Amino acid sequence: MKKTFIVANWKSNFTSSEADFWFQRFKNYDLRIMNKEIIICPSFTLLSEIESVIKNYELGFKIGAQNVSPFDEGAYTGEVSARQIKEFADYVLIGHSERRTNFNENDEILFKKAELSKQHGLAPIFCVQGIETKIPSDIAIVAYEPINAIGTGRPDTAESAQEVAAFFKKNYKVQYVLYGGSVTSENVKKFTQMSNIDGVLVGGASLDAQEFYAIIKNA
Repeated sequence: MKKTFIVANWKSNFTSSEADFWFQRFKNYDLRIMNKEIIICPSFTLLSEIESVIKNYELGFKIGAQNVSPFDEGAYTGEVSARQIKEFADYVLIGHSERRTNFNENDEILFKKAELSKQHGLAPIFCVQGIETKIPSDIAIVAYEPINAIGTGRPDTAESAQEVAAFFKKNYKVQYVLYGGSVTSENVKKFTQMSNIDGVLVGGASLDAQEFYAIIKNA
């Protein structure tokens, strides 16, 4: 049975109390789930708290950051370095379409982020928008997120996602490819049952604990 990744990207949502309420829902759910790596990616302000909550509730979830600085530690006001993030997280999202569009992040910046993340023991989840997207060397996890499927309620077809996943595995030796873009509990199985798709990156649907649990169970 293949390993399946279920990644929750909370984006700029949830205060401390709202995040705690979300996790309280999971105390009542059966989380004895084999071969599924569940990763929660909250805002920087919640990393420390969520690390404690996951341990206290014995959920077994992993933590990822939504972003990382392209610089190492030093005089970079407002930035959060890979070394700082590693204190709380194991994964980091890099190259999400919203960062590329809203913050003009280019390949040079994204490659720097990936390299520093790997140097400090963080596993990059490198987001691509299609086969034309360039990725750094030695990337183990790629998330395919077509722009027209992000937050639109119009996911890509599983067959198209399968072709993209196969391309990156063949040409870049990527180990895992995830699909992201309007993932729900109703359509998740269409993607995860594909041989080259190893999980999903979930945005808006991950904010509802009950729906996210259903995605985990159905994946």
